[in-house]
Amino acid sequence: MIPLDPGARRAILDAVTALEGEAVERLAALVRCESTLGKEAGALDLMAANFESLGLAPRRIPTDPEALRDHPGFSPPLISYAGRDNVAAVHTPREGRGRSLALQGHVDVVPEGAADLWITPPYEPSVRDGRMYGRGAGDMKAGIVSYLTAFQALRLAGLQPAATVQMQAVIEEECSGNGALATMLALPRTDAVVIPEPGPGMAAMYSAEVGVVWAWVTVTGRPTHVRDMHAGINAIEAAMHIAGRFKDYENERNRAENIHAAFRGVNHPVNVNLGTVEGGEWNSSVPTRARIGLRVGVMLGYSAARTRADIERIVAEAAADPALRGTQVRVEFKGFMADPCAFDMESEICRLARRSYAEVSSGELRDYPATGLTDGRFFTLYQDTPVACFGPDAQEIHGIDESVGLQSMHDITRSIALLMAEWCGVERAA
Repeated sequence: MIPLDPGARRAILDAVTALEGEAVERLAALVRCESTLGKEAGALDLMAANFESLGLAPRRIPTDPEALRDHPGFSPPLISYAGRDNVAAVHTPREGRGRSLALQGHVDVVPEGAADLWITPPYEPSVRDGRMYGRGAGDMKAGIVSYLTAFQALRLAGLQPAATVQMQAVIEEECSGNGALATMLALPRTDAVVIPEPGPGMAAMYSAEVGVVWAWVTVTGRPTHVRDMHAGINAIEAAMHIAGRFKDYENERNRAENIHAAFRGVNHPVNVNLGTVEGGEWNSSVPTRARIGLRVGVMLGYSAARTRADIERIVAEAAADPALRGTQVRVEFKGFMADPCAFDMESEICRLARRSYAEVSSGELRDYPATGLTDGRFFTLYQDTPVACFGPDAQEIHGIDESVGLQSMHDITRSIALLMAEWCGVERAA
């Protein structure tokens, strides 16, 4: 790492302070983009404009399932990728004296759920008591704003990184990760990656994360009028019977002997979630068909492939149960087929991230073994690139009234700015 001159350090920190208001406005603009699955185009266009405002040329990177299909990190897609290209930009220094860095974040968000339960509409950003509320404010648009503002702060201080810096804005972190995979493969490998994903409501750095498999089970029964329901087969009830089988599996995978050392002390790290239920046609008809969507966690030391086989076995055993006689049961896999991973917390980039954060916040980043997952796995598992994954204080992500602490966002911005300056080195801005 290249030691940073104290004057340059102060200039960078002062620049972040000067940009705080603009950063909040930039976050609000991103939150207004309803970038749920298939609707990311507006947020991607806005990210292209953000890159241009920094003097960088945006590059569109398509997600091509055929090109990715044989990669071990690929997940079966849910919908078409047409019109949803990832966006990246690359800063090239004059001399290239330092080490290269990728700053990565996802623009996609999960659905808002019951919008009527939100205090303010989910895509109308609202600032209350130092927090911005809105879907995606924490997960993870504030983190994206932090890396954009960190780069802008160096420029405002009259500096720029003395090494290549990639900025990546990707799709589908919330359901497949294919956007991150496509973007990673389209760009040269960097010496390190920073992903400002939100922490668990406290200052933390991801130390490990579970894998995830998404499975969809469709049950076809026998429809009848309810007056003859004894002669029918209720597809919804049959689907619930299958879903219930996964509770025993969840308990088994959370047995102490199946928990990796990285997750010791974490309560119930492997979760099976019944996330969606679809089915039925009429309240007075025995339903013909039902479809359930499952999210099954994968413990470090296990694999997505073994978990898929477990799911297929459990569904087959349930389908053979006399209670389901006469039904047709089909299981398919779309969305996450993601392996777990552990991050190298002793890597130089992680040590620098801890030091930079401690300097600007008077706090520390705790190790966080996550029961969810991030795009960081791609760089760790398939590129052997060290990853520092840490971000602002976010609350109620995937829930109602999601929010991010604005002071926390500014602290992460300061951390990334100092980290980038020291990791890459600095030169006078062009």
